[in-house]
Amino acid sequence: MLRRLALATFLAVLCKAQPSKRATVATLFDFEQGANGDTPRGWGGGPMNTLFADNQTVHSGKWAARIERNDSSEGQFSTLTAAIPADAEGAAIEYRGYLRLEGVTGYAGLWLREDGESGPVAFDNMQSRQIKGTSDWKQFSIKLPLQASARQIYFGVLMSGTGKLWVDDLELLVDGKPIAEAPAKPIPQTILDRDHEFDKGSNISFTQLTKEQIENLALLGRVWGFLKYHHAAVTAGERHWDYDLYRILPKVLSAKDLQTTQAVLHQWISTLPAVAVCSKCISLNDSNLALKPSLSWLRDRTLLGADLMVDLDRIYGNRSGKQFFVSSSPGVGNPTFEHEPSANPIDAGSRLLSLFRYWNMVEYWAPDREITGNDWDKVLLEFIPRVGLAATRDEYQLEVIQLIGRVNDTHANLWSGLAVRPPVGTCTSAVSLRFVQGKTVVWDSADGVLERGDVIERVDGSDVEELLTKWRQYYDDSNEPARLRDIARAMLRGGCQPAKLHIMRNAQELDVEAPRGMTQPAPYHDRSGPAFQMLSVDVAYMNLGSIKETDLARLSGVETKGLIIDARNYPSYFSVFALGGRLVDKDTPFARFTVGDMANPGAFHWRDGDPLKPIPPRYKGKIVVLVDEVTQSSAEYHSMAFRAAGAVIIGSTTAGADGNVSQIQLPGGLQTMFSGIGVFYPDNRPTQRVGIVPDIEVLPTIAGVRAGRDEVLERGVREILGAAASEENIRAITKR
Repeated sequence: MLRRLALATFLAVLCKAQPSKRATVATLFDFEQGANGDTPRGWGGGPMNTLFADNQTVHSGKWAARIERNDSSEGQFSTLTAAIPADAEGAAIEYRGYLRLEGVTGYAGLWLREDGESGPVAFDNMQSRQIKGTSDWKQFSIKLPLQASARQIYFGVLMSGTGKLWVDDLELLVDGKPIAEAPAKPIPQTILDRDHEFDKGSNISFTQLTKEQIENLALLGRVWGFLKYHHAAVTAGERHWDYDLYRILPKVLSAKDLQTTQAVLHQWISTLPAVAVCSKCISLNDSNLALKPSLSWLRDRTLLGADLMVDLDRIYGNRSGKQFFVSSSPGVGNPTFEHEPSANPIDAGSRLLSLFRYWNMVEYWAPDREITGNDWDKVLLEFIPRVGLAATRDEYQLEVIQLIGRVNDTHANLWSGLAVRPPVGTCTSAVSLRFVQGKTVVWDSADGVLERGDVIERVDGSDVEELLTKWRQYYDDSNEPARLRDIARAMLRGGCQPAKLHIMRNAQELDVEAPRGMTQPAPYHDRSGPAFQMLSVDVAYMNLGSIKETDLARLSGVETKGLIIDARNYPSYFSVFALGGRLVDKDTPFARFTVGDMANPGAFHWRDGDPLKPIPPRYKGKIVVLVDEVTQSSAEYHSMAFRAAGAVIIGSTTAGADGNVSQIQLPGGLQTMFSGIGVFYPDNRPTQRVGIVPDIEVLPTIAGVRAGRDEVLERGVREILGAAASEENIRAITKR
């Protein structure tokens, strides 16, 4: 799910629009308001120089909207966007309209997103339909359940790659009727709507922190987080808990020692509503328990003191089991974080709030917290001065990036702050890089300067090894293959002047200047062409990166020696069961999950995943799945399923980030996420950080890259055809 949710998060940053009123939003839908400069009147989005009001090509009336992108267009996609309050009541919301395409190389589609108080709660952008190329006017539609937690509805149209896209005659419907006619939904007010004391800032500042203050603040952060998820008044939504942190912070900052801090916190808890003694108390059921809460510190008398220890024990024993700030995602079980405002002004108090909020989300709701590779308690102590004393917004974001990196989860980047991650710049080269045999190698190039197989040794005067040492801390990934993947993708980013490179081309050293512009290199490196291909009469090939539902029918009746499923990409269509079912002859389990316990924060229970169920006719040939460091999240899940169906996995270790993601809002408009459920094999072996380890490891070589070979695909074909097949024949079959 990563790519769709990352895009949803990015749209939240890029495309905030001033909401129209539900009763008048229909005036936007036919674009007859005309142009505001070049762009359609009343719409937002970007990049602005790719958006146009068009009075020449329309579906009806006098005006339509057009997105037009070329090789010099900024970013990887363009979007039109508008918004309305989510104040309509109903079961489902439908967004539909007419699209016309001309030469679209990426994909085009309508997009619809529902936002709750803490970010998106539902999203679709038609990416899985892979609408591209050239086509005349046709109506398309998106339909989502209308979420009760939604507060804003964002919608629009987007296009990736290059080409032209027209849109006209849009509609937004609730239960089949125009949204303006839907009954109004009462929006219940919460404590966040009533407590405004610190809306303009925390009123907290400091320029240094002593060792004692850092230790006192660490205790506050842990107690504040414990109360957030356990104290009955807080979990019932009776307290603006962010603002309560601001109220207690000055007293903790001025406490002279640990004992004073303990007394301050004991007094603070006594001012909260009394916790009623439970008549039927909640207990932690050890049945099917995968991970216990990390609560041994509640018995640490030295850390807490006698009074505070009694307070916390009483609160824990009488917890209600309800949660105000988090809920369980329906049908999946990953945490959905709610009532977490992100628009706080950035100051010392909100920076500490950011650290405490994130630290406790991981402490209580991250299923993979035990395998981060870091002592999470020490991380809190380390980052209190680092985040708290950050002098600028950019410095704050860089510190948060490094904090998030301690989770070692590729899903968990600071998606709203990648622009400050080195190398900084708005331009890049039309070149795809990859680490091959420990070197930075040109995988593909469209800049007219670099060639496939060139080895980059220096960038703008700095050795690549030196850059790796400096940059690693800012790349938040589960494992080293994924980290090197992301660094390679960013390495040539910078100012819009040419990149000065020292390269090795074969055995020759060269100094070249690679032009930088707005064109982004292709992020994936799997095979181009149709999703389903017959490489030969004996070898069928299915590319998950461009697969559509209709491609599955082409597999029916195919009788080849083998099928290669290419997962070196992100699946465009979720085909785990639809494709996997065609590969098995009986119900076949392939995954187990760990899911958080809302009544026992920090506890996670095992849950069995749905098995593959046979879908006749079964494909009977050998199955090979190709993977590498690009294989991530949904692609890893697909690979697990196909492995259970008997596939041989060939390639290299995958990105090690699986499971539905949980989005997180932090003060200052920062947005991140983490893997919200644990994903394991049926025998409880983990996949997080480990990735999908291939049965047969095959890594590209520099010589192979120069020759234009796909050595991983070649090995897959060899696995199917056997040792008797000639190298010449295999290379002919796999030629790009």
